Amino acid sequence: MSIAIIYGGTRPDGNAETLAEFAVKDLPADKIYLRDYNIQPINDQRHDPEGFQAIDDDCESVISRMMEHDILIFSTPIYWYSMTGTMKNFIDRWSQSMRDLKRPDFLKKLSEKKAYVIAVGGDAPRIKGLPLIQQFHYIFDFTGVSFEGYILGEGNKPGDIKEDLTALGAAHQLYETLKKWNA
Repeated sequence: MSIAIIYGGTRPDGNAETLAEFAVKDLPADKIYLRDYNIQPINDQRHDPEGFQAIDDDCESVISRMMEHDILIFSTPIYWYSMTGTMKNFIDRWSQSMRDLKRPDFLKKLSEKKAYVIAVGGDAPRIKGLPLIQQFHYIFDFTGVSFEGYILGEGNKPGDIKEDLTALGAAHQLYETLKKWNA
């Protein structure tokens, strides 16, 4: 099973990114850094007679890359009790992909995937990060993605996550699971 990590953080080597890296260690994974792409916010045209219009950005290529994999790991810092705006823009654009005539099987293919969420915040994330996890739960439920689990870590300044032994232990457990699937 192939793995893709979709990084929503804007800071290179941030805590969420570091924790996700620990979870995959030496396993082959396609690392998709959303910060490196131009992904515009959605222009909701669901009810327009012409439907969604193409947007000249990188979203379609990122979705194509993500869809090549069986296991998706969404890694994001916790911003205001949710995912980053970068990741939210990307997921919002799935509404457009669901109606794209070039992707008639978008939801079917998405429903064949397994997903994990790795999020890190600096203010009681194991409690205050739960709305983010619930949000992902609803997203995965709607799209049919199998939500396999999540890790919430605590860290504020770069490198703080290395002190969160609970999150590091959970990341190691995830690594062992992924290693079995990757064998």
